[in-house]
Amino acid sequence: MLRKKLVAAQKRGETRALWLGLGMMACSAMMYLFIGIVLVYLHRRSVWADKSECDVVKANIKEDQCSSIEGSEDKYIFHYPCLEVYVNLTHLGQVVMLYYTEQTVERNPKCSYIPLVMGNYEQVQQQVEEARDYFRMNQRIPCHYDPSGEEKSVLFKRLYPPEGFLIAFACPSMLLIGGILIVILVKLNQYLALVSARQRRTVM
Repeated sequence: MLRKKLVAAQKRGETRALWLGLGMMACSAMMYLFIGIVLVYLHRRSVWADKSECDVVKANIKEDQCSSIEGSEDKYIFHYPCLEVYVNLTHLGQVVMLYYTEQTVERNPKCSYIPLVMGNYEQVQQQVEEARDYFRMNQRIPCHYDPSGEEKSVLFKRLYPPEGFLIAFACPSMLLIGGILIVILVKLNQYLALVSARQRRTVM
C-alpha cells in the first residue's frame, strides 16, 4: 500500500515538473516573440546606426520654454526649459543638433533634452541645467549618426543599441535552457524507472 502511494506521489511530481518545464519553454517563446516584434522593430526603425565622436560647439538653455502636454486641457500643460546642444560631427565635419535619445526627437525636436520627471519646475530646471553643464564640461562626447546622411541630427544615446539585445535575449535563453533541462531530467528519470522495473521482473 505504501509502495503504491510512493509511486503515485512520484508520478504526480514528475507531471508537475514536466508541466513546469513546458511552461518555462512556452514563456521563453513568448518573450522571444515580443523581442522580435517590438524591440527589433524599434531598433531597425532608428536610423542613427553608426557611432562616432562629436565636439560640443554650443550648449545653451533658450529663453523661451517648451511644453509637455499630458492632456487636452491647459492645466495639464507643463513648461520646462529648452536645452539646445549643437555639436561638430568629426566624422563628417558638420555642425548638427544633438538629441539625447530617439524619444527626444519624437516628443520635441526643438530641444536636445527632455527631463525624465515632470511636475516640479525647480527639479526640472535643475535636471536641464545639470545636462547643460555636462555637455559644457565634456567637450568631446560619443554620438550616433545616420550613415546615409539623410538625418542631419545626432544622438547622444540610443535606446535600443545592438549590444542591448544580448541582455534582452539572456533572460528568455536561460528560461528556455532551464525548461529543456527539466523536461530531459523528467524523461530520463522515467526511462531509468522503466528499465529498473523491467530488470526486477526479469529477476523475479
